[in-house]
Amino acid sequence: MGEKKLFGTDGVRGVANREPMMVEMAVNLGRAVAHVLMERKGGKRPRVVIGKDTRLSGYMLENALVAGLCSMGGDALLVGTLPTPGIAVLTIDQKADAGFVISASHNPFQDNGIKLFSCDGYKLPDEEEAEIEKLMAGGTLTSLLPTGGGIGKSFRVEDALERYIAFCIGTFPKELDLKGMRIVLDCGNGATYKSAPAVFGRLGAHVTTLHSTPNGLNINARCGSQHTEALREQVLAERADVGLAFDGDGDRLIVVDETGVELSGDHILAICAKDLKVHAHLKNNLAVGTVMSNFGLHATMRKLGVELGCSAVGDRYVLEMMKEKGGILGAESSGHMIFLDKHTTGDGIVSGLQLLAVMRRTGHEVSALASILKLSPQHLINVDVASRPPLKDLPGVQAAIAAAEKELGQDGRVLVRYSGTQNMCRVMVEGPTEEMTTRLCKDIAASLKKEIG
Repeated sequence: MGEKKLFGTDGVRGVANREPMMVEMAVNLGRAVAHVLMERKGGKRPRVVIGKDTRLSGYMLENALVAGLCSMGGDALLVGTLPTPGIAVLTIDQKADAGFVISASHNPFQDNGIKLFSCDGYKLPDEEEAEIEKLMAGGTLTSLLPTGGGIGKSFRVEDALERYIAFCIGTFPKELDLKGMRIVLDCGNGATYKSAPAVFGRLGAHVTTLHSTPNGLNINARCGSQHTEALREQVLAERADVGLAFDGDGDRLIVVDETGVELSGDHILAICAKDLKVHAHLKNNLAVGTVMSNFGLHATMRKLGVELGCSAVGDRYVLEMMKEKGGILGAESSGHMIFLDKHTTGDGIVSGLQLLAVMRRTGHEVSALASILKLSPQHLINVDVASRPPLKDLPGVQAAIAAAEKELGQDGRVLVRYSGTQNMCRVMVEGPTEEMTTRLCKDIAASLKKEIG
């Protein structure tokens, strides 16, 4: 199919109302998806779920996708504001042929994106995205449009939110509840603002909710999984058992323990891997992380006797390795957790429930559970870049990386990579001391800014 140009590591993403996130693109994407699905169904009308997060531009793009789908003879099933994993749930629940998610996840509100789930609730493979993109670029879509009764229509799934809430509750052990537990939720003014309080509340927890009044402009604005300052303060003020922070589309989770300390996806992966292994439920004795997983996680998994797979960065690549190796547990340090025996994709609410189940079973506080992982000092700098030339072609950057790797020796590592969703380059250094990792990371970041900043 050739190299994709429109789709990135997590669908199409960019500033709304600027290329590529234009209404015209969304119309054509809807048309292309409807056509591909119709061909696979032997000419039968495809049904596609469409959901979104709380961004202002979501309404514009939702209507454009509906127009595109219907103009090519597809039917649209509108589920409204729902977390990304909820759209995967509804795609399966409604026996739809695909699902559209309109969201830019943790990006600022002016950005938006579109990603696709297949009929089985998994994100669309690269090859199928490339096929759709090729059709969009071919200039033949308008010639394929039907007329008369061949045009599709849209429906609203009125109980979509309740169906997703019920699904989440169903992933929590039936013999347990959350009565007496104090939980603080930070919904990031995003897609979990209704579902998360309902799920944890109905299981009996005393719930305090932060940042649950979206206005289209405040999604991820100094809140949610990337900004836990307010959550940490509230957990301490309420003497809560735990704080849970979600990103804009609800597919990732960052945890704050009862002492106000922020925990990463690596901590939750270690906690859940140990619990699953103790109860003989860790399939193939495997957990999957990424190349960004902390050095300390490798040591913890060795102590637990658990194999740790390391995929490329991106939850789709974590999932690919899990399926390839037959695992049920995977995570990114950024908070994407995948419990494949519970869901087909990362789900912040479901991930939080699995952690709370471990707390209930063991009777331990989060800080005690997390103590099994001792993190290696790590420093990360995100460098905004004007262009993305191959890193190997930047002599200054390569020299800074080589100098850092020489100084670190066997006691650390360097990882420099472009973001798959934003115009930035991520510089990560791990080493024996905070001073060394910070200094070396700043040196590499400075060389990047000098050459392409």
